Amino acid sequence: MPFGDESDQPGNARRRWVIGSAWPYIYAVPHLGNLIGSVLSADVFVRYLRLKGDDVVFVSGSDEHGTPIEVEALQLGIRPRELTDRMHEIIKKLFEFWEIGFDNYTRTESPVHKEFVREFFMKLYNNNYIFTKEDEVPYCPKDKIYLPDRFIIGTCPYCGYDKARGDQCENCGRLLEPKLLINPRCAICGSKPIWVRTAHWYLDLTRLEDRVKKYVEENTALPENAKQMSLGMLKEGLKPRAITRDNKWGIEAPFPGADNKTIYVWFEAVLGYISATIEYFRNRGNEDEWKRYWFDPNTRVVFFVGKDNIPFHVILLPAMLIASSDPYVMPYTTASTEYLLFEGKKFSKSQRIGIWIDEALALMPVDYWRFVLIYQRPESKDTSFAWHQTLDVINSILNDIIGNFIHRVLTFISTRFNGEIPSGSLRDIDIKYRDEALDHFKNSEGYYEKIELRDALLEAIEIARVGNRYLNERQPWELIKGNKDEAGAVILNALHIVKILSIDLWPIMPKSMESLWTMAGFSKLNWKDAYEPPKSGIRVSNVRPLFKKISHEEFKEMMKKLDDIRNTKDKNKYPWQQVYLPGQ
Repeated sequence: MPFGDESDQPGNARRRWVIGSAWPYIYAVPHLGNLIGSVLSADVFVRYLRLKGDDVVFVSGSDEHGTPIEVEALQLGIRPRELTDRMHEIIKKLFEFWEIGFDNYTRTESPVHKEFVREFFMKLYNNNYIFTKEDEVPYCPKDKIYLPDRFIIGTCPYCGYDKARGDQCENCGRLLEPKLLINPRCAICGSKPIWVRTAHWYLDLTRLEDRVKKYVEENTALPENAKQMSLGMLKEGLKPRAITRDNKWGIEAPFPGADNKTIYVWFEAVLGYISATIEYFRNRGNEDEWKRYWFDPNTRVVFFVGKDNIPFHVILLPAMLIASSDPYVMPYTTASTEYLLFEGKKFSKSQRIGIWIDEALALMPVDYWRFVLIYQRPESKDTSFAWHQTLDVINSILNDIIGNFIHRVLTFISTRFNGEIPSGSLRDIDIKYRDEALDHFKNSEGYYEKIELRDALLEAIEIARVGNRYLNERQPWELIKGNKDEAGAVILNALHIVKILSIDLWPIMPKSMESLWTMAGFSKLNWKDAYEPPKSGIRVSNVRPLFKKISHEEFKEMMKKLDDIRNTKDKNKYPWQQVYLPGQ
């Protein structure tokens, strides 16, 4: 089946998915750009699929190996495992506060993951896709450690960016090797590294190139940025890439003679989507079930990543799956965003540029953040988070358009119909507005299917605009003076539009929409429920505004609170002490 082909899915079939969001490296708490690039976008898509009744397993975990963690722990005078134990639990808790509904949020220190990685790479070794080669590797004589690729900084030979790292240039996205860098230096102390000869184990990507190229070329579901970056790399040709490192903090390489070597974090972390699925079903007492998700060609595997992660998900992981000779389903697509900037600049913790996901919890309700971030999702180009735009989106769109429409309908039922949803026969004009709302709902569905989440949200906003126009034209507050039955039909139809809107928004704002469902007397809804009008006779209760505006004074207080939180965090030594958690 060509990738992106819908022909294998009958209209009412229950589709099966594995959804994975890029594993956050728990050296630090993610910022808003990290969140929208992977975890939040994945959660919204998963919630949409579940509304549709699809079978979904949603996995991710903490990426905790490698030299950055090792060096940080050394500087703090603790073991790497103590650092990652504490940070894993904190980040897991933060995602819960953000309403991220993982089936399994695990970690690369999981025994299941380590066991799977070692077995997987031995398969590649036994299939003759891994070979040994002696090479020169960078070593810092001042810090007395071997330097992994990311701890070499220099000038990119392709684009001239002077802060490129030895594994990848974050400016142009090209995969690199330390020796390709111009004027390389140690990222820890700035010294010039020396090169020491040592043996490493390599994945022979050259032998896999044709099959990876076929996968990329035939995959019509890949977003344009993922496809073009990958085809550009393939055009230059894939070269063997070292999959072992000399650092101690990682998964021990399983190959004969590979004593004191560990698996390079990029190669083992991407296998976490599979090991997390295995662990999920093992914990449920049905371990073999994971094969139904990863070995069945009807399963759709989707990854959510930022554009810097494209090569590892679109080229390296598919290459490894092919090399295993096991019947893994190839990834259906990799939903890759561009970068989210902050007020036009890159996020920088040291310069206090940006908002981190722990800090955000202290400033606004999570559903406000989820709405704003999906509204600003960088789907086809870099976008910039700006406070003035954020406040305008909350005040003018979330509150005035969406919240106002919902509140108008529910309060009218509460005050004019004694809280009981009325009945009534619709006229042609009422049906016209309902159908217009449903047209936007169908458009939104199409965008959700293509993982164009921002456009899906824009269509939902149009549903609220339709609802407000409908009320303004039909004026049930005037109709009720002379024709209560007609007013009842109008407000019942308006409540149907509210229902349509709430289903469309639930993936983005689950907590707020569930509050609305409770107020309106709806039970938990699914996607098809949008086509069914509300039942008359049910009572609305505890009607209150879902959202409120943020005034200029409140915004100033938010910024003061942010400064206070950061000043407190900066006084603490350990990373886990530098995290804000609600209630502390």
